[in-house]
Amino acid sequence: MSDTLVKTRLPENAYRELKPGETYEPMVPAGAVVPEVTMRSIVFGIVMNILFSMAATYLALKVGQGIETAIPISILSVGLSGFLLKMGRRASSLLEHVNILAISTTSGIVAGGTVFTMPAIYVLKLNEQLNMSRTTLFLEIFLVPLFGAVLGAIFLVPFRRYFVKEMHGKLPFPEGTATNEILVAGASESGGQAWILIYSFLIGAVYNWLSTAMKLFSEVFTKTLIPKIGGLAHDVKAVFFLGTGAELLGLGFIIGLRYASIICAGSFLSWFVIIPLLAPLTHDQLKLLNPAVVSDAPEHIFRAIPRNIGIGGIFAAGLISIIKMSKIIVTALKQALGGLFAGKSAGVTERTDEDISYPSLLGVGVVVTIAMGFYFRYVVMDGMDGAWTLTLISVALALGAAFLFTTVSAWAIAMISTTPISGMTVTTLIITAVVLLNAGLPKSPAGMMAVLMVGGVVASALSMAGTLVTEMKIGYWIGANPRKIQWSAIIASVLASMLVTATIIFLSKTKGFDQTVSKDALSAPQANVMASALQSFVGGGTVPWLMYGVGVIIAIIMTMLGISGLAFALGMYLPMELNTPLLIGAIVAELIAKSSREEKVSKARSDKGMLVASGFIAGGAIIGVFISILTAVNDEYFKKMATPFDLMKWIQIPPRLLSSGWTEHSVEQFTNWLGLIMFLALCLFAYVDCRRAKAAAH
Repeated sequence: MSDTLVKTRLPENAYRELKPGETYEPMVPAGAVVPEVTMRSIVFGIVMNILFSMAATYLALKVGQGIETAIPISILSVGLSGFLLKMGRRASSLLEHVNILAISTTSGIVAGGTVFTMPAIYVLKLNEQLNMSRTTLFLEIFLVPLFGAVLGAIFLVPFRRYFVKEMHGKLPFPEGTATNEILVAGASESGGQAWILIYSFLIGAVYNWLSTAMKLFSEVFTKTLIPKIGGLAHDVKAVFFLGTGAELLGLGFIIGLRYASIICAGSFLSWFVIIPLLAPLTHDQLKLLNPAVVSDAPEHIFRAIPRNIGIGGIFAAGLISIIKMSKIIVTALKQALGGLFAGKSAGVTERTDEDISYPSLLGVGVVVTIAMGFYFRYVVMDGMDGAWTLTLISVALALGAAFLFTTVSAWAIAMISTTPISGMTVTTLIITAVVLLNAGLPKSPAGMMAVLMVGGVVASALSMAGTLVTEMKIGYWIGANPRKIQWSAIIASVLASMLVTATIIFLSKTKGFDQTVSKDALSAPQANVMASALQSFVGGGTVPWLMYGVGVIIAIIMTMLGISGLAFALGMYLPMELNTPLLIGAIVAELIAKSSREEKVSKARSDKGMLVASGFIAGGAIIGVFISILTAVNDEYFKKMATPFDLMKWIQIPPRLLSSGWTEHSVEQFTNWLGLIMFLALCLFAYVDCRRAKAAAH
């Protein structure tokens, strides 16, 4: 049949529950013949995979928030289609757009799972303590997320019909809906949305270049550099920080006011309540609370006490999520087992309802499990007493946790487009540590590595499940072949794992992930949480049970109040400079959404704001990677030569101000205030630019 069967608009029942006896027919019906997996979609998908693997990895390591790759990639895909149409070529089909997403969004999948765990190797210096070669280190970081990504896909496929078809209209799929609207609307447009993303990308990149590379203005505004308030901050230790990066503003815009407020509230509790309450205590008194307290400086108090309270909250929030979703897990499991015993995809033959066959799923699962077993036995557990026993337990824990949490991750994404990967991964690490220690795992660097590898597999599986369920829902709305989406995601995870691994290793050499060693280090918040948990349970450190217990109680209280305990606990753990700009970005988004009494106008402005925010995120993240590359080249080659070849010093503004007579304090004051002004100017630009959007004519 020809592609004339393809609809130009989504059916009326695309987003609502179906009435008894009613069925949903996608835009591209099962009988339509439309280009899907083509050279165009494969090549463009790979290019986007490469670009966003680096961007997503850098951003997640810097601010602890993954970049939502589906929305910007879908915009660029539509823009490419419009460009090709103008050049006299055919426009891309809706199914090609879906295949591009399936290939390229694995960048965010693998980055989201890997950066939560693998940088802990560097934080704990396990690579040095275990004398790991570069090849071994690469394989350690590469294989674990790859195993996890494949397992996440395998475990989710049997649940597809439950989440995507049977729960149609009952689960909102916020991010999936936004992406779907872009693809459907853009299929008949000439790429105007892509232009918005491009110019906001350039603005975000230039803005962050002026801040990060040229040091024209501070990346963090702080009140400690304000003379009349600095003394108060010293006495009470209530310090305010505001990150000024373009990507932070964009993230806040997309996260929304509710979750940004909750995250910031957790940060305010840490810095404006807990730390001031502890301010009168001496260093020795603080060490009674946690021996890890280095000094009575507010930054050190934060790292030793509020952050550990946040870890306890994250752990509790993960358990609460599982308990609250237990009925959903059981229901979905029954659906999956029913399909498994029914045979190959339950006899389904329609193109729009095909999955990877159950024999194929079983075969891939067995191969991955065996490979993971050999990896744990002959690499991770090599030389340990009872290595085979520890290996079997580790594989069982990885498979069990990945399977159990996969449904939780998919459900969370389908409901609120956010999944508590860090909370569930910390839960996995703690359970794994307790079980393996009782089975004879040594409290050593090798033991920490073993536990971390299990957590890494689970984190990647959860990340894959959350994103893949969205891709399959988009495919359901449009009429793509689920089996092709699944295979594309699995195969593309190999490339994404390599790219994310290379980016992590590269950034470990240029910036590092431990801010106690360097103030320029990337915060890698989730990886530092994992490192703290490992050090406490397996590394021979002291487990801060009091801090963890307080965090558990706070998470329970937040849940009782109807507040996300995970978001609040993450706010307590993350540095304030990463949380406050999220709140400001969310406020800007709220002002834009309420800038008109006409619903269509407000929606058009908010939609444009999503594009601008995505551009800021991508531009800020990419320029961060570029500066890291420039710094690496500078450090490796030019700093060994004459001073004129010191590229980074040559392009920075502060050294020139100092040479012209400014004092160091004056430069700090100037860049501090200018950072605030520039950030507010960027907010104003986003607001004014989005207000120019007009409602689409129908």
